[in-house]
Amino acid sequence: MVNNTPPLWTKAFVFLLLGNLFTFMSFQMLLPNLPPYIASIGGSSLQVGLVTTSFSIAAILIRPFIGHILLTKKRKMPILIGSFLLLVCTILYPFTQIVTLLLIFRFLHGAAWGWSTTTNGTAAVDLVPRRRVGEGMGYFGLSITIGMIIAPSIGIFLYQNYNFKTLVFVSILLGIIAFLFLSLTRYAEPEALSRNQAKPPKFSFFQSLIEKKSSYPVFITFLTSFGYGSIVTYLVLFGEEQHLTGTFLFYLANALCATISRPFTGRLFDAKGPWLLIMGCSLIAFLAMWILSIASANWYFIISGALFGIGYGSMIPALQAWTISKTDVERSGIANGMYYSSIDFGIGLSAVILGILHQFVSTSSLFQMSSFLFLLVFLFTLTDFVIKRRKDRHPVANVKNL
Repeated sequence: MVNNTPPLWTKAFVFLLLGNLFTFMSFQMLLPNLPPYIASIGGSSLQVGLVTTSFSIAAILIRPFIGHILLTKKRKMPILIGSFLLLVCTILYPFTQIVTLLLIFRFLHGAAWGWSTTTNGTAAVDLVPRRRVGEGMGYFGLSITIGMIIAPSIGIFLYQNYNFKTLVFVSILLGIIAFLFLSLTRYAEPEALSRNQAKPPKFSFFQSLIEKKSSYPVFITFLTSFGYGSIVTYLVLFGEEQHLTGTFLFYLANALCATISRPFTGRLFDAKGPWLLIMGCSLIAFLAMWILSIASANWYFIISGALFGIGYGSMIPALQAWTISKTDVERSGIANGMYYSSIDFGIGLSAVILGILHQFVSTSSLFQMSSFLFLLVFLFTLTDFVIKRRKDRHPVANVKNL
């Protein structure tokens, strides 16, 4: 019997996945440590907040330009430029203790981050067979999830037990490994690339910023990331408030369960679509947030982290695959850029709003309030699911209404 299933685990896909993993680890390990570092060298509370928001703004602004570039350019050079720029920006941090300069470096770092994540994600879409997009982008998303989960805890350990320069050195080392993997990857060329090169499309900032066909799953991604933002910003602080030393157990259980569940959730997406998967995972993430908010012992971190790994860890790649599946292949770079921008914007906006609320409520209350974002994810996904089922049942009526 002939196996007609297109191959997924090619050498190029493995190298790209590893390169993306080390890219995320190099960047994310700095994320929770820059605010306390800025404060330690005399930064104001406003400047500490700008550390989170400035890189998000830069990443969002750069992505439309990169998405447009990817309509006509082969993948390798833009990917290597993005990886190299991330390295340069990381190297700059220890060379000054002037807060204003560090914020400028952070803005440039955000631009490089927006460049790199857009090019890497688009290259993954090119390499993954369309029939296995849920499974393939699920595994690619695992490199993002692991980087976002493990790297912050490693960075916190290095910053608290050594110093900022040691943290930056390790981040640079991981960035070099990422660059090597990405340089060894053999990238695919979409069919539309040659057509676009022959007749280059005109650039429009807003058309390159927004892919209307993918706007709904991107909006849901924003809600998901906003809910996750409370953990990025306040998990370590919450552990200190509760006099618990097992914060790392949340990250460990999260990564393990996200990894174990990924093969099943990716195939479920390909078989059933995104709706049931995202609705189920949003409820699991909601439960995980409430368990975390009442943590009084380290085992709460394990249970909450495990559930959050299954819930949030499965939703993020499913949302990316849903975003890509809604658009045309030639606009996948723009859709990818919009997807990553929604994550950056969600986390960045969460840091600002929760920072204001934290003056009036406890950290555990922030987790509880953030949990309701996952109920909104459930409701909006359910709404889209109901609309789709109604259209599927009455296709003739829908055609007449067009």
